[in-house]
Amino acid sequence: SSLLLASEGARLVVTDIDEGLAGHTAAEIGKAGGEALALPHDVSKPEDWSSVMAAVEQRFGRLDVLVNNAGIAIARNIEDTSLAEWRRTMAVNLDGVFLGCQEGIKLMKKSGGGSIINLSSIDGIIGEAELAAYCASKGGVRTLTKAVAVHCAEQRNGIRCNSIHPGYIWTPQTENYLRDLGTLEQEKAKALSRHPIGFLGEPNDIAYMVLYLASDESKFVTGSEMVVDGGYLAV
Repeated sequence: SSLLLASEGARLVVTDIDEGLAGHTAAEIGKAGGEALALPHDVSKPEDWSSVMAAVEQRFGRLDVLVNNAGIAIARNIEDTSLAEWRRTMAVNLDGVFLGCQEGIKLMKKSGGGSIINLSSIDGIIGEAELAAYCASKGGVRTLTKAVAVHCAEQRNGIRCNSIHPGYIWTPQTENYLRDLGTLEQEKAKALSRHPIGFLGEPNDIAYMVLYLASDESKFVTGSEMVVDGGYLAV
C-alpha cells in the first residue's frame, strides 16, 4: 500500500514496531522518487502514537490519510487461548486502531478532514474456530470503524472512516498461520478451496482498495466495510 500510495504522489510516514522494516519500505519509496519518513511505533502504546503524530505534523504540517494496518494472529481456539494471548491480540489489533483513530482525528481536524482506513478481516464478519482472539479483535475494528464514521459525520469535520476486510492474502503472516495449523501445502490448498475465484489474494489487491478510500473518488463512502475476499463470504 505504501509503495502504491507513493507512486500516486502521496508523502508518507511509514511506521513499524521493527524500525528496520519501516526503514526498508521508506528507502524503497525514496528509490522510486517518492518521499517517506520511517519511525519506530508500537501501536499499543499511547506515547508512541503521540510521538508519531508530532513527527507527522512537524515534517508535513498535516495528516490527510491514516491507515491502521498493524495486526497479529495467534492460531488458538477459545479453549486454548491464554489470557495473555487474548490481551496481546486486543492490544495490537483493537487498542492500536482505537488509539490511531483518536490521534488521527485530532490532527486531521486541523486541516479540514481526511480519511481513516482500518484494516479488519473477513474474520471480523465471520468466525474461525482457531482464531478466537483474532476474530474478536477484528470484529471490534469493524464496529469501531462505524462508530468513528458516524461521530465524524455528525461533527461535520470532513473525516471519513472505513474498514477493509481481506480474505486470505498471501503474506508472511498468512503463511505462518497456515504452518501453525498443519502441513503448509495442505492448509494452503484448504484455504484456496474456500475462495470461489480460484486463487489467493496478493498485497496489491488490498493496496488498490486503500488507494480508493484514500482518494477523493470515495468522498461519499464512510462507515463502510469493504470486503476484498475472492468471493469467500459469498458462499
